Amino acid sequence: MDINVDGSSESSQQQKSHYILPSDSRETGRLNLQHRLIVKAFDGKLVSAPLTFKSGDRVLESGAGSGIWTLEFWKEYSQKNIHLDIECIDISRDQFPSQVPSSVHFSLRSILDVPLEWSDQFTFVHQRLLVAALPRPLWHKALHQIYRVLKPGGWLELVESHAKIRKFAVGPNSKNLALISDRMFESKDFVGDTEVYLPPVMREMGFVDVHCEGRDVPISNSRSVVDDDGLDRVQIWYDLWKGFKGSVLAGGGYGIVSSEEEYESLLLGCKDEWNNSTEAYTSYWTIIARKPE
Repeated sequence: MDINVDGSSESSQQQKSHYILPSDSRETGRLNLQHRLIVKAFDGKLVSAPLTFKSGDRVLESGAGSGIWTLEFWKEYSQKNIHLDIECIDISRDQFPSQVPSSVHFSLRSILDVPLEWSDQFTFVHQRLLVAALPRPLWHKALHQIYRVLKPGGWLELVESHAKIRKFAVGPNSKNLALISDRMFESKDFVGDTEVYLPPVMREMGFVDVHCEGRDVPISNSRSVVDDDGLDRVQIWYDLWKGFKGSVLAGGGYGIVSSEEEYESLLLGCKDEWNNSTEAYTSYWTIIARKPE
């Protein structure tokens, strides 16, 4: 395993200061389950960009977390006898896997400040779920860095959740949670509609072939809380908001809750509403774009 622990750059600390979810084993488990939901939503595909990989291609995963996407991606292409060199970066090493293939390298880095020697090196850059990590100005900086490290003709794929239209607000508790979410995003200048905001920015930077595709994913369904894939969708969504607890309380509860106990009670009320609703959804989007030849 190759892990670079030099992550003390100003940009790394800047990005880390904005990230509002924990980086612990509980969150790792939730992210891994969420990964399964996202892949299933996009027809079982790990990559939506129209790419044909060949051995020796370099791939960068930004916000790699536990590495679950990379490890499945590496395995898929290794079984085709296509051997890729994959760099995985994140602002925390707490979720990095303990064992990885020799051609997969993890490093403690921010997408805001990747090495100069990576310029024009990568055939593909994959980044997922930084909607609650990058305020509006930092998205511009991150996209500039990604454009720089892509090879001419290389592709970027962003996978983000929609966080502006709150399709999970199906009762009084979840409507209050939506208010908390809106106020928290506004206070931190997060972009709730990345699929609307980012494509024009990407085109201005020089990206071409920019394309967005969305999927609605039910939080629960009429048959059972546990879907036929074995995933307890309500629990995954509940655990996400439990992870936001520290940020919500640091924001004074955003005028909705005033204590940890009130927030916990609100989440339990939301859980009941989601368990008994067929209308609660979340949305995921892929945004793909190419660096011109």
